[in-house]
Amino acid sequence: MYNLLLVAGGGALGAASRHLLGAWVLALLGPGFPWGTFLVNVSGSFLIGVVFGLVEIGGLPAGARPLLAIGVLGGYTTFSSFSYETLALISKGSYAPALFYSLAQVALGLAAVYAGMSLVTGAKGA
Repeated sequence: MYNLLLVAGGGALGAASRHLLGAWVLALLGPGFPWGTFLVNVSGSFLIGVVFGLVEIGGLPAGARPLLAIGVLGGYTTFSSFSYETLALISKGSYAPALFYSLAQVALGLAAVYAGMSLVTGAKGA
């Protein structure tokens, strides 16, 4: 039950953070491209790399995973929005931006996880 509360509380924090960052990016850059989701997913990938890197080197207890990785970062990142926004770009005939959005988000997400883990493990575990 304790882990469930950690996940739920972390999820609320992550979702609120995603909303605030998305609104800020939308106000800053406008609605032409889904930069908010893009930034959230890449930064979330980096942060999950940091969390798992810290767990790996003993800088964070494994018990922090429910709160941080599943809760906060699970609520923060959003694969469903990424999928919808890609389809929306395709539906508008914006094929090149849709391809860029899909490929860049996956590639940068993987690179961000690696960078986050490398930052805290010295590239030993990544």
